[in-house]
Amino acid sequence: MSNFFRAVRVTFQYRLSIVAVVFCALMVGILWGGSIGAITYPVVEVCFNKGTFVGWLDGKAESAEKRICELEAKSHPDHQAIGWAKFRLKWFVWARPLAEKWTPTDPFLTVIFVMMVGLLATILKIGFLIAHSILSATIAQYGAVKIREEFFQKVLDYEVNHFSREGIADTMSRFTNDMNLLTGGLAIVYGKIIREPLKMIVCLVGAAWISWQLLLLTLLVAPLAALSIRWLARSIKRVVRRGMEEMSVMYGRLEETFRSVRVVKAFTRESFEQEKFQQTNSAYCQKAIKIAKYESLTNPLTELCGILMVCIALASGAYLVMGERTTLFGIPMSTTPLNEALLITFFVLLAGAADPARKLSDIFTAFQSAAAAADRIYALIDREVPIRDVKHPKRLAKHEKSIRFDNVFFEYSPTKPVLKDVSLDIKFGECIAILGPSGCGKSTLLNLIPRFADPTGGRVLIDDLPIAEVRMHDVRQQIGLVTQEPLLFNDTVLNNILYGSHSATPEQAVEAARKAFAHDFIENELTDGYSTVVGPGGGQLSGGQRQRIALARAILREPSIFLLDEATSQIDLNSEKMIHDALETFKQGRTTIMVTHRLSALDLADRIIVMQDGEIAAIGRHDDLLASCPFYAKLYQD
Repeated sequence: MSNFFRAVRVTFQYRLSIVAVVFCALMVGILWGGSIGAITYPVVEVCFNKGTFVGWLDGKAESAEKRICELEAKSHPDHQAIGWAKFRLKWFVWARPLAEKWTPTDPFLTVIFVMMVGLLATILKIGFLIAHSILSATIAQYGAVKIREEFFQKVLDYEVNHFSREGIADTMSRFTNDMNLLTGGLAIVYGKIIREPLKMIVCLVGAAWISWQLLLLTLLVAPLAALSIRWLARSIKRVVRRGMEEMSVMYGRLEETFRSVRVVKAFTRESFEQEKFQQTNSAYCQKAIKIAKYESLTNPLTELCGILMVCIALASGAYLVMGERTTLFGIPMSTTPLNEALLITFFVLLAGAADPARKLSDIFTAFQSAAAAADRIYALIDREVPIRDVKHPKRLAKHEKSIRFDNVFFEYSPTKPVLKDVSLDIKFGECIAILGPSGCGKSTLLNLIPRFADPTGGRVLIDDLPIAEVRMHDVRQQIGLVTQEPLLFNDTVLNNILYGSHSATPEQAVEAARKAFAHDFIENELTDGYSTVVGPGGGQLSGGQRQRIALARAILREPSIFLLDEATSQIDLNSEKMIHDALETFKQGRTTIMVTHRLSALDLADRIIVMQDGEIAAIGRHDDLLASCPFYAKLYQD
């Protein structure tokens, strides 16, 4: 529950709205309970006896005077009772001129007057209720906006391999399903959880005014209800959390199937995927049924406790009224005997308090769901980010000397070393090709430069500064990256190229496209030229077109360090030749590092790094390596 209260604290910045919410809720409560008591009692006491308010006040004043005389005539007068009777007399005397001025003198018109007052109170209550509902929803949505922004910012800070390791589905489930549940919980806090207790309190205060002793007797079963609700709360929160986990699994199943739909169809595995989804769907269904079972207990328990309260109140009240008694089992219950009108008003106020209690029980599961959702959301927000800037980072000027790997080790687990004692010195302006079989650590070595991962041993230095000691922004703003799978956004071609530099102009983007040999196909083959929307992931373009746009994006950045991770491995020969021609020119005056298994790319390299099993097996030029490195010669021949 502490995480849910963290979410509530986020909304405290909207103080004026919260004050308005509390005020509206208070007015709803006063108009709810006040109208119940202020209408029920006059209807029973005045209207049913065909009287008027003036006549009723005169009768009450006369009864109070008689009561005072009786109490004072006793040999041992009860001064507390006398004081109460005098207070009532003063109130009746004070209220009579007001009643004479503002209330009707005809019994039927008195009934109409009471009904009009009730109608007016109801209209006012509805107005405040509407305002309260809008304000509570507004606060909840604003709070959710802040939490989403914090969540999104934290996810952006995660290391690059987080999603490849954990998957996207669980994060998406927390960001959508869990966030919706949390937003609903915030709306409940500023909605029913403020409003309904106030309505209940006003009704209970009115009942206590009639007889606080009888009210306490009626509430004897309240602790039993509280214990039952507490047990239900723990059970519901536990099963809801498991249901959310199953929902995350379902998200994962959907994401994996939809991403791999070509493979599914090509291998005719639709029925297999359907069976897997049915298992996941069934598991979630079982959790949902369990939630429904616990939820089904909430209203019956609340109703049972309410019936017990009414039974106690009815039996005790009937005993007091019928016998005109003021004590029950020797315990004083009122200073004066209760009449039928007071007892009926007491019961109506109890019913008025029961309605908010019922509404609170209706939102009980939603509140526990919000608490469980808050736990899952803040679990990711609070997660320690392994790759971050040091407290006092050093400034890194524009790269102009070298990139050095100094005895670098990297491992995902102690039993799976990826890089083993790698040392490498790359001079500024060099073009280096890293070659080796799959899984030898080529891409991992490349990922250490922009700090997508940090070495578990050794250091990576740029211009003699360990990159772990400088701002990541200073490192990454000097890097242009083109990956094996070109990642484009569902936007126009122009905006995808401009993504490489927020300060570049459209003219500069077009020039970058020319350098990447992408301008011709953009202008001649795409229906809207640079305004063509490329679709999700660039799906409207061919692989070679996507790769050349990605290259243009990197060129626009004018990086001093150019990283290519298998950038030409999955494109046609014509696109590969164009990209090589672009790189031949663009690599001048910058450090270029290419991870590749395409030997055609080696002509661009000043040196070739041959990697095997996480280690550097050889360094040299193509001809030298053919003669001196059998492993390289085998790679070349294969």
